[in-house]
Amino acid sequence: MDQTTAKPSMRWGSFRAKFVLLVGGAVLFDLVVSGGLALWNVQRLSRDAATEVGHGLESASQDYLKSYVTSTASQVSLLLAQVHSDVTVLAGIMQSQIADPALRSEIGLSAAKAYPGSTQVSYDPKGRWAQNAPGTASVVSVWGYLLGPDHLPRADVQSEIDSSAVLNIVAPSLLSSGSSKLQMYYIGPKERPIFRTAPYTDQAQTFDRLYPGHNDANFWEFFFPGLYESWQAWAREPTTRPTPSDITQTAPYTDAITGKLIVSFFHPLWSSDRKDVVGTVGADITLDQLAQIVENVKVAQSGFGFLAMSDGNVIAINKVGENTIGINAASEGKGSGVTGVERSLKTSTQPAIAKLALDQQEGIQHLLLNVAGNQVPFMLIMKKLPATNLWSTGPVRSETMSLGIVVPEQEIYASLVTAQSKITDATNRIVAYQILAILGSLLIVTVAVLAASKRITAGVSALASAAQRIQAKDYSARVAVTSRDEVGAAAEAFNRMAQDISFHTENLEQLVEERTAEIEDAKEEISALNAQLERENRRLGSELAVAERIQMMVLPLEAELKSARTLEVAAYMRAADEVGGDYYDVLESGDRLKIGIGDVTGHGLESGVLMLMVQSVARALQEAGNTDPVKFLTDLNSALYKNIERTKIDKHVTLAFLDYDGKEMILSGQHEEVIVIRSNGKLERIDTMDLGLPIGLEADISPFVNSIRIPFEQDDIIVLHTDGVTEAENSAGELFGIDRLCAEALRLKDRSADAIVLGITNTLMEYVGSHKIHDDITLLVLRRR
Repeated sequence: MDQTTAKPSMRWGSFRAKFVLLVGGAVLFDLVVSGGLALWNVQRLSRDAATEVGHGLESASQDYLKSYVTSTASQVSLLLAQVHSDVTVLAGIMQSQIADPALRSEIGLSAAKAYPGSTQVSYDPKGRWAQNAPGTASVVSVWGYLLGPDHLPRADVQSEIDSSAVLNIVAPSLLSSGSSKLQMYYIGPKERPIFRTAPYTDQAQTFDRLYPGHNDANFWEFFFPGLYESWQAWAREPTTRPTPSDITQTAPYTDAITGKLIVSFFHPLWSSDRKDVVGTVGADITLDQLAQIVENVKVAQSGFGFLAMSDGNVIAINKVGENTIGINAASEGKGSGVTGVERSLKTSTQPAIAKLALDQQEGIQHLLLNVAGNQVPFMLIMKKLPATNLWSTGPVRSETMSLGIVVPEQEIYASLVTAQSKITDATNRIVAYQILAILGSLLIVTVAVLAASKRITAGVSALASAAQRIQAKDYSARVAVTSRDEVGAAAEAFNRMAQDISFHTENLEQLVEERTAEIEDAKEEISALNAQLERENRRLGSELAVAERIQMMVLPLEAELKSARTLEVAAYMRAADEVGGDYYDVLESGDRLKIGIGDVTGHGLESGVLMLMVQSVARALQEAGNTDPVKFLTDLNSALYKNIERTKIDKHVTLAFLDYDGKEMILSGQHEEVIVIRSNGKLERIDTMDLGLPIGLEADISPFVNSIRIPFEQDDIIVLHTDGVTEAENSAGELFGIDRLCAEALRLKDRSADAIVLGITNTLMEYVGSHKIHDDITLLVLRRR
């Protein structure tokens, strides 16, 4: 036997050339595509990583700044709250004296005896005021218009001096504890504005030097115009206070005694009936205390903080901050009142700062500030402090100070820039390595394809040569099997095929006769099977038609549904198959009416047969006079259970009955929820799970069967249904549901029972549409006439 072999050639158009071109091109395309995708993914990963890192660092930086400004604001608020607390304590002590005049007089006499130097004043003819001598815990100044012709304090003024001497006892303790305070003081009412301050200072002398003419005007109107009147308005109407607190804070001003920038905190004192102002207590703190908190702000290398009033006046900032945001300090020159400090953001040389609206803005902002002639991006985060009562001049108003932190974005995002740079460098290295890997892979693949093509195409060429010989009817041609791979397997298969062709060619006529005989036999067998199948189909069709006819015959007639004198009864049933498994019946016995509804598991012939059993047994029990609802269900279950065991039908029935005696309904048995709609439109849903057990599961269900009474008045409606109604699906697979059924029943409650059934079924069919109905649908509506 010849063994054909051939050497593959690389001529254009040969199988080997096509193999090399196809496989090499496919591998090259795969490498280029996969390599390109890898490079693209690396680039995208780099971008995504840089973006995520950027977002993360930016978010972390902003969260840090928010936390920092909140913490710093809390420190400022804590300092102010401590001062408020100390002033409130002092006010409480003084207010207790006002509330008890006898106590105030006694304390005044005791203080005058205990601290004579604190209550005895000497007249100064040059300044035309009186003041106590040094050596006591406090200084009290009495202005000239409060002195009598003998240059001694008037009697009412002296009483004010005596009672205020309690400051000698309280103030030193308050000054030495809590927050650091410059001084604490008491100022009398507008009629007697003596000024007592602890610790002792040359108070009146300093006022003469800094505020000429102050002794010729009322103290309150000269130094704090509008403040006293605001407090009097609060006394008349407390709701006019800008904030709930009584404490009033001044804008920063230059202290006449120490020359420092200070903020004063006043707590008005009220008359015993709280209808008027009778003075104030207060405390001063220097701006150094606020500035120390703000100036200690250190963010990155050159970030700083500032504290500003809502009008833009900056009350705390360091020198670097002043230069960066372009503000300068200047004192106000006024003829009267305390001397304030002006260092306003509105006059900033930086346009972005001058436009800030502190009373509206809070959170993070991005600004461009001019630094050495360059526009440098900065980040500003603002945090508002709790609102306070503020006096600057005129009426007291609400003030909300803002704490700001300014930091160059370049410093905040320095780590972000570094991280992104490193990610870019790493990406470039990965791309270079990937390109080298692709080029190396191309070289290896080229060599491998050429070697594989030579080996593979040798076997293919041999197969082609042998096939040409077979075509020339040389059936002795065979291929040499030189390998154990797929090509070798193809050669073996070719040799077997050539052998078969040779054999069949020699025996073709005999094979044709045998196959023809086999086909004729098979044709006769198929014809016989078709005839048998047709007869079986006709038989089953006839049986289903009979079962369907029997099922429809035993359903209640229209006349039976209309026979009840006080009830309207309407029903609808649609089977999912030719024979359904749903049950409903209306059984009349004398004046009593029994309405039943049930659902056999599944549908089809067996379910229909079991439904017929239920109907027959229920009719028999009704005719036998079985009127007890519980016994009725127990006996019906006993009969059906035995039939189910005999027929070996693996099904059971959920079944419920309503017994009507003309006044009320008695419900028993386990089935779907019973829907009751009262004449007033109220809807009730009655669960039947505890009223029975599915029929046919147990031989004796008497322990599980219960009944309940349902009042049924005129125009009340009861809706009974099987789960085919609530579990009907639309094209989207959504169930019709009990809630939609209740809504439809409520919508149709004023119609007849027939109209309610028709309306619900129409809505149900529209909801289902062309979707297949998978379960039997049964609906009963009872309406009391």
